[in-house]
Amino acid sequence: MESQAEDRKIIHIDMDAFYASVEQMDNPDLKGKPIAVGGSKLRGVVAAASYEARKFGVRSAMPSSTAARLCPELIFVRPRFDRYQEISSQIKAIFHEYTDLVEPLSLDEAFLDVTTNKKGIPSATLLAKEIRERIFKEVGLTASAGISINKFTAKIASDVNKPNGQLTVPPAEVEPFLEKLPIERFFGIGKVTAAKMKELGVRSGKDLKKKSMTFLIQHFGKQGTHFYNIVRGIHLSQVKPDRIRKSFAVEHTYFTDIHSKREILEKLEEIAFDLERRMEKRSIAGKCVSIKIKYSDFTTLTRAKTITEYMWNKTDFFPLVEALLDLLELEKPVRLLGISLSKLNTEETESDQSKQLTLQF
Repeated sequence: MESQAEDRKIIHIDMDAFYASVEQMDNPDLKGKPIAVGGSKLRGVVAAASYEARKFGVRSAMPSSTAARLCPELIFVRPRFDRYQEISSQIKAIFHEYTDLVEPLSLDEAFLDVTTNKKGIPSATLLAKEIRERIFKEVGLTASAGISINKFTAKIASDVNKPNGQLTVPPAEVEPFLEKLPIERFFGIGKVTAAKMKELGVRSGKDLKKKSMTFLIQHFGKQGTHFYNIVRGIHLSQVKPDRIRKSFAVEHTYFTDIHSKREILEKLEEIAFDLERRMEKRSIAGKCVSIKIKYSDFTTLTRAKTITEYMWNKTDFFPLVEALLDLLELEKPVRLLGISLSKLNTEETESDQSKQLTLQF
């Protein structure tokens, strides 16, 4: 493994079944029971599942009806995103007591660069343990952690000892660790890519490492270079505390299908009000507005319109939403609607740079 990858200490913190755990914490009657946040027994999509539900095969993004069949005792809970945001802010405040280099990936996970940290603790392993203990003591939830020399390896490691565990992969063990992994465990390799790799005889990190860069580029294009590097522990992406949001969206799944354009427009207006409220809270504006329609058979349609000026509120963007909807023919019953803004005022260009030194883990 090249020494340039050995310069950092990265921790990936991942909350355990975050939405579901918050619901169980706030409502003791739900503790120890299989719960799904989002959806209902009849329709919708599971946003999160407790570990008790996961034992039955219930997973996030699964249709609620499927989840209910897998686990007849499943309890559906309406999501409370304001509450999840509140808890997430408490957790991030703890992170910032250790380092300013915190890159949130979502409400429930983040990368921390603790190469140089505010506590002056040389061991990233001990730092991760202390952070997890503080989250449990001060917030009441468990978290898992992965610790390694780069974001890619740390993220994979955080999943190994879940829930409420951690794993450190020091520099000398990165390549052996990655070689043993099934290819589908590699972060960023989805089902389609994994299936293609298996057709090419790549079932593990060890198999991937045997393939030349030329071979990987030939079969996977630009991604081939990425695959060649990551299995060798080379991933130079820095922890970016000001991670740039590329889009801002609100979407709703409905318990009963929508059959008319008039009703779709009414629902889109409700979504627009919600989007406007969130935009104002974060001072976000965008130049491109998109609408998303998911039909009852789960096929999805999107349409977008870009203008030269920033749209700051519903008055600015909703006329474009109406115009986009007018261009569409309603083909099937609708189960989900959404509005998103992109080309945001928060977008910037950033360059990746790295510094090199060898440190203890």
